[in-house]
Amino acid sequence: MVTEHVDVAIIGGGPAGQLAATTATAAGQRTVLIEQEPHVGGECVRRGTIPSKTLRETALAVSAFRAKSGGVVEVSLGTDVQLESLMRRKTEVIDAHHAFIADELRICGVEVWHGRARFLSPHELEVVSVAGGKRVLHAKVVLIATGSRPRTPPDVPIDHEHLLDSDSILSMAWLPRSLTVLGSGVIASEYASIFAALGVTVTMIDRAARPVAFLDEELTSAFSAAFSATGSRFVGGRKTLEVSWNGVDAVETRLDDGEVVRSEKLLCALGRVANVEALRLEAAGLSTNARGLIAVDANLRTPVEHIYAVGDVIGPPSLASTSMEQGRRAIRHWLGLPIGPGPELIPAGVYTIPEMSSVGLTEAQAREQHGTVVLGRARFDRLARGQISGAPNGLLKLVCDASGKLLLGVHVVGEGAAELVHLGQLALSARLPIDTFVDDIFNFPTMAEAYRVAALDIVRQRTRRETERASAA
Repeated sequence: MVTEHVDVAIIGGGPAGQLAATTATAAGQRTVLIEQEPHVGGECVRRGTIPSKTLRETALAVSAFRAKSGGVVEVSLGTDVQLESLMRRKTEVIDAHHAFIADELRICGVEVWHGRARFLSPHELEVVSVAGGKRVLHAKVVLIATGSRPRTPPDVPIDHEHLLDSDSILSMAWLPRSLTVLGSGVIASEYASIFAALGVTVTMIDRAARPVAFLDEELTSAFSAAFSATGSRFVGGRKTLEVSWNGVDAVETRLDDGEVVRSEKLLCALGRVANVEALRLEAAGLSTNARGLIAVDANLRTPVEHIYAVGDVIGPPSLASTSMEQGRRAIRHWLGLPIGPGPELIPAGVYTIPEMSSVGLTEAQAREQHGTVVLGRARFDRLARGQISGAPNGLLKLVCDASGKLLLGVHVVGEGAAELVHLGQLALSARLPIDTFVDDIFNFPTMAEAYRVAALDIVRQRTRRETERASAA
């Protein structure tokens, strides 16, 4: 069998693998991207981001229409709604994204091999196609980006009919009247809020004290309040003792305080498992840690010098944006090229209802690192666009150092949060002074005006403090 020699071999065609591949070819490297599915895109396209966000748009439209019409028009879905009918655009969106990815990789000169890859040695990979054909690849550098799958705890008997995971939740035939969600991370919180917005009574249960705990606490408090307002509830700080289908009409979840939560369906979203079993890591001189993840250093390099790993296989935060940046950084590190801003400037977007997004330090992190901080807030009910859009329940929060001049973090909850955060991301990258938001002019009316309102809040605090100091002197 002839062995083909390339510069870069990337295992996995999700967001991380795609950006790594285009980064490598842009630097003149012959690159092969290996994907076992018929289309490149990863779980993000097939069962994750795109299908769930398509359903989210429907849920958002249903929940927002009444507010945008001033309460004149009442919207309800009624009973016995087919779930698939709420996602009729899903196939169209997925096909369009597949086509875009394929075109981008072709234009950039990335070779795509479809098949399952496994290591034969640290530099050699065997790729087996669906038809059984085998090819051997020798690469100077290998990047592992094989993603993950839902974790199934042994005490949660997933049957994909009554008890579902994040891969099977959208296969439900009908919209349930009630849903229990185990977990409070990104996937759990997104699905819980989406179904709540569609009129489903949702109970979200987790050991954590609050949902999406890595985000700024003020954001998650606003999310929890909005979630409760739908008639759903978050049960935090609780342990699940037993989960079972009663054989008649409900899934029963027994908690450590004696409460039994009954619902038509249950979604288990208690983490994910790295897809590494088929790679034969031992042939490359690698192994996984106690959590089943591949250990890497700050530059995404494994203990084997020419092998890198990125995305879900190295653990949280397991967001598409983070994984893409990791793929880019890993290739640039191997090439000896400037890597650019650190990972602390990668934005996090959580597509709950309401949306949440963050970049930089949270308030708690800033206090820990800098001591005193100054906070600027702009509530969406103070913005003309927030009132016009019927979306007054949001917040943009700026975190500054003690001087009130250096921006440390930006946190947004509410309509367009994942879009709004990028202006703050650019300000952090460029180290712009907080006064920039005051001096520059924003379109009116826009949600982006929140930056000016929040910055003025900080400037007023700064001015008051300076005045008090002058008076004391």
